[in-house]
Amino acid sequence: MAKKPGVYPVYENQFQVGEESSSLSDIADMESFSVSFDNGVEEWTPMNTEGWIRRLMTAKGMTISVSGKRNVGDTGNDYVAGKSFKNGRDAEGTFQWTFPDGTKVLIEGAVFNITALGAADSTNVAPLEFDVMSNGKPTITPAI
Repeated sequence: MAKKPGVYPVYENQFQVGEESSSLSDIADMESFSVSFDNGVEEWTPMNTEGWIRRLMTAKGMTISVSGKRNVGDTGNDYVAGKSFKNGRDAEGTFQWTFPDGTKVLIEGAVFNITALGAADSTNVAPLEFDVMSNGKPTITPAI
């Protein structure tokens, strides 16, 4: 996808998951997402700044929270739901976020934190909600 100028609808963001970057699948029936950054900022106040604080960003983390519906039989949806009862390294996988302009953020070894699976009111469609947490520096491939 080539770069497009201007605004865009949120649904043009796409997510792919899998064990390895060579075998990623889209996740069906996801409805919304949010992104938060955890930044580590070191602060110090040297004598020569007359009380003004100096700062340097020294760490970074990212959490992508995704929510939608559980779609049994969809490869990507099943992959995420399959992380529900996993711990340790078994709860890790590969996650890719593709922006509308074609930029890709690839998180290998991402931690899948499943927060909702199938439980809701009897007349609701079963949910699938999860956080993808970075685990090291992601690979960012700019759009061409």
